[in-house]
Amino acid sequence: MELNADFDARAIVRSEDIAWQASPMKGVDRRMLDRIGGEVARATTIVRYAAGSSFSEHTHSGGEEFIVLDGVFQDDYGDFPAGTYVRNPPTTAHTPRSEPGCVIFVKLWQFDPDDRNQFRKTMADELGAAVDGVATADLHRDARETVTYSHIDPGAAYRNADAGGIEMLVIDGSVTESGETLGKGAWLRLPIGTPLSLVAGGAGAKIWVKTGHLRHVAPPAV
Repeated sequence: MELNADFDARAIVRSEDIAWQASPMKGVDRRMLDRIGGEVARATTIVRYAAGSSFSEHTHSGGEEFIVLDGVFQDDYGDFPAGTYVRNPPTTAHTPRSEPGCVIFVKLWQFDPDDRNQFRKTMADELGAAVDGVATADLHRDARETVTYSHIDPGAAYRNADAGGIEMLVIDGSVTESGETLGKGAWLRLPIGTPLSLVAGGAGAKIWVKTGHLRHVAPPAV
């Protein structure tokens, strides 16, 4: 399966406007944002766990990165409430579940194969002081990619011109980008060489941004 697989093109998905699709596991549904592959895929997805649901134990051969958007995600490593950022590198394994239910934004098969840096962060705790209405947290940074989380005040401008492609998820609030309003749940991917320039809406915005990673796009090694 290929979905938004042309990484030289601008891609937008307003995830809250699309239907949930059932996964192979009962009680676990998803909204696909981009994908190369079948059930084993280089994928960016929003996943919803119904209360009491679980996924079978598995190893992340290509790594897993996720944000808990709502509820509490649970696995062998603990409980992860909304606002938690998690990186599970290649070779890590777990059995995901959620007793209260949760929604996560997850990226699979997008790690350096040699990455072994496993961690979790409460994103809001990492925020620095606001500059011109924008407070930003560095969640992860290496030679391959940079991952940040930002709070943007109402009407404040945000710009990112990092090399290597840019990807953004609106976690809360809204932004205007290229004349389009992107609300909560909107996902945007810009090709290499295209900067991200936006203005927050009347309630401000919370956004997750990854840059640099589109230089390393590859299908999963199945």
